[in-house]
Amino acid sequence: MAALLENFIAGKWVAGSGEGTLLTDPVTGEALVRVSSQGLDLAAAFDHARKQGGAALRSLTYAARAALLAEIAKVLQANRDDYYAIALANSGTTKNDSAVDIDGGIFTLSYYAKFGATLGDVHALRDGATVSLSKDRSFTTQHVLTPTRGVALFINAFNFPSWGLWEKAAPALLSGVPVIVKPATATAWLTQRMVADVVKAGILPDGALSVICGGSAGLLDQIGAFDVVSFTGSAETAAKLRAHPAFVEHGARLNVEADSLNSAILAADAAPGTEAFDLFIKEVVREMTVKSGQKCTAIRRAFVPKQHLAAATDALVAKLAKITVGNPRNESVRMGALVNREQYDTVRAGIAALREEARVAFNGSAVELVDVDPAVAACIAPHLLVVDDADVATRIHDIEVFGPVATLCGYTVAATQDSSLEEAHAIALARRGQGSLVASVFSNDEARLARIALELADTHGRVHAISPSVAQSQTGHGNVMPMSLHGGPGRAGGGEELGGVRALDFYHRRAAIQAPAATNEAVLQATSSANP
Repeated sequence: MAALLENFIAGKWVAGSGEGTLLTDPVTGEALVRVSSQGLDLAAAFDHARKQGGAALRSLTYAARAALLAEIAKVLQANRDDYYAIALANSGTTKNDSAVDIDGGIFTLSYYAKFGATLGDVHALRDGATVSLSKDRSFTTQHVLTPTRGVALFINAFNFPSWGLWEKAAPALLSGVPVIVKPATATAWLTQRMVADVVKAGILPDGALSVICGGSAGLLDQIGAFDVVSFTGSAETAAKLRAHPAFVEHGARLNVEADSLNSAILAADAAPGTEAFDLFIKEVVREMTVKSGQKCTAIRRAFVPKQHLAAATDALVAKLAKITVGNPRNESVRMGALVNREQYDTVRAGIAALREEARVAFNGSAVELVDVDPAVAACIAPHLLVVDDADVATRIHDIEVFGPVATLCGYTVAATQDSSLEEAHAIALARRGQGSLVASVFSNDEARLARIALELADTHGRVHAISPSVAQSQTGHGNVMPMSLHGGPGRAGGGEELGGVRALDFYHRRAAIQAPAATNEAVLQATSSANP
C-alpha cells in the first residue's frame, strides 16, 4: 500500500486516521502516496499556531522576517530536483510547466524577502501621512497597520501546489501571521514535501507553518474574528464558504480567487502580417497549452475583428497542430496531462457544452497521444472552437473549461473616426465574463493600448497590454508576477493577492491613532512606511 503522508500541526508530524485518499500519476495511473486529515485535533492546531507561531513571528521585525523568507527560498532551491520529480509524477507536467509552479514559488518568496528588508527593524507600518485634527495642529491622527493576531488559513487549488502556497505564505509570514495550508488533495504531495523541508531546516518559529493534507471538514469551524482565510477554487465552493458563520457572524476576512473567463483582444489595427497579430497568435497558443490550460489566468476567449477571423483561425490551427501531447517523460512531448481522470471527464463535458454553440476548428480528439494509454492517462490535446456571432452565444461567456480549450470570436470594428471606440464591441464582449482576473490586448499602437486598457480596468484585476516594442520583455498574459495585483472582481471572486506591498494589507489591521502631535511623532519613529 502507498505510504501515508503525515500532517504537520501543533509543532508535530501527525498521521491522519483511516486509509486516506490515494494520489496517482495522471499519466500512468500508478499509485503514489495517500493523504488523510481524519482524526486531527484541529482546535489544538489552530490554537498552537495563534499562540506560539503568531507571538513568535510578531516579536520579530519586518526585516528579520524577510531574512527568514530568504532562508526558505535557499532551502527550496536546494531541493528543486526532488520537487520536479514529484510534479512530474503527481501532476503530469513537463519540465517547463513544472518550472512555472516551482520556480515561480521560489521567485515570489525571494521577491518578498528583498522587499521586506526595505521595511526595516520595526513591528508596525504607518499608512499615509499624519493629519492635524485641531486648528493649532497640536492634536493629530496617524493611521497604522499592525499584524492581525490570528492565523492565515489557505485552502488551495490543485494546479499550483508550490506557487499557490508561497505566493500567499510569503506576504503572510512577512506580515507576522502564522500559516496553515490545506492544499488540494489531488496534488498535495508537493506542498507537503516543501513544508517538510522547511520544517526540517528549522528556519521558522514553532507554529509559524503547518500543513493539513486531505479533507477540509472542520477547518472553517476553527476560524475566529481575527483569522484570515484565502481560498482558490470554484465559485460554487466560494459561495458556500461565504455563508459560513466564521465570516457572516464573526467577521473573519475571506479572500477568494474563483472562476475566470479571461480574454485576449486583437486590436483593430493589428491586421494579419503585423507583428502585433503574430504576438496575439503566439500568446493564445501558449496560454492554451502551458500546464495543459490548467491555470486560472489562462485565455479562455479570444476576440478578433470579424474580417480577420479566418486568418486568425488558420494561424492558431497551424501552431496547435505542432503541439505534441502525452507522457512528459518523453522529450518530444510539449504538453502533459490534466491532473486526473476526473478532471479529464470534466473538460470533455465542458467541450461538449461549448460545441453546442461553437464550431470546432482544431479537434484535439484527433491528435495521437505520445507514450500513453488513452484509456488510463488524463491527457487531452488542445481544442480550439470558433463562434461567428459572439453576441448570440452565451455558453462561451459562462462556462470555464479548465483545460487546453479556447474559443475564438469575431467582433465588429466600429465605423468611427475616434480610434478609442473601434474596439468597443470587443470590450463589451470581454465584460460579459462578469469579472475576470486578466485581459490581454495586442496592438501596434501604444496609445490605442492605453485607451483600451483603461476601458477594461473596471472589470479586470489585471490588463496585459502588448505592442511589438515589448515582444521580448513582456512577462506573459497568464504569468502572475508578485509586483502586480492578482485577483479580479465579480465572477473572479473579488479578491486581491500580491501587488507588492498591497499583499500585506490582508494580513494587517488598520487603526487611526488620535493623539498629541508629539505622540504621533513618536509613532512615526517607531514605524516604517507601508509604501517605501
